[in-house]
Amino acid sequence: MRVLMLAGTAEARQVAAALTQMRGLTVIASVAQGARAPSSMGIATRIGGFGGDAGFAAYLERERIAAVLDATHPCSAGISHRSARICAERGLPYARILRPAWRPAAGDDWLFAEDEAGAAAAVPRGAHVFVATGRHRIEAYGPMPGRRVLVRQIDRAPTEPPPFEDGRWVVGTPPFPTADEVALFRDLGIDWLIVRNAGGSSSRSKLDAARQLGIRVAMIRRPMQPEAVKLDSVAAAIGWVRRLGMRAGRG
Repeated sequence: MRVLMLAGTAEARQVAAALTQMRGLTVIASVAQGARAPSSMGIATRIGGFGGDAGFAAYLERERIAAVLDATHPCSAGISHRSARICAERGLPYARILRPAWRPAAGDDWLFAEDEAGAAAAVPRGAHVFVATGRHRIEAYGPMPGRRVLVRQIDRAPTEPPPFEDGRWVVGTPPFPTADEVALFRDLGIDWLIVRNAGGSSSRSKLDAARQLGIRVAMIRRPMQPEAVKLDSVAAAIGWVRRLGMRAGRG
């Protein structure tokens, strides 16, 4: 059985490591152009887009893909909707790994926003805001006049400045321990944090740091997900693939 895994998250790497141990299964990972260290998954990996709907459908046919496991970022729903729809049209099993969303706890000061523009509008003039959403859709915030905007960029800064009236890049390499985030936010004088609701534990440290320092958080909600099988853990994803493999073997 040949499975296409749409990758780009920590869950994708964990699932890939587990599925390499399953006999009779070939897993191909697909990673968006510019993703970090795609070779680290240890399985066959393609990089880049498929060329739209027709290109994705053609790839599924050409590679004899029997199922699609979607382990893309919870806030990157466009490819998920496209993949779920085309798999449904072709009668292929499709499942979405969707880690539980973050929820505020005691001591958190969160304001929920529907999108980047809403998050930007929530931040008052005079604020020093740390944007932890990277370059993707950064233009959607607008110029944010009257705010000092610091944008985290992984590994290295782009050559052009961020598109804000007063902004700069802050370069960092994961992981980001909570103690390091506390020190960084304190040094930068941060009083607002903007994040997307990615969920999971690996990147929650910035929220724990914000709680410790009393920093307000503008939390961008997740986009609507496709109507499809949803798996909330790596173990559930492995089980889903294993059951498909067992049914294929009986067939």
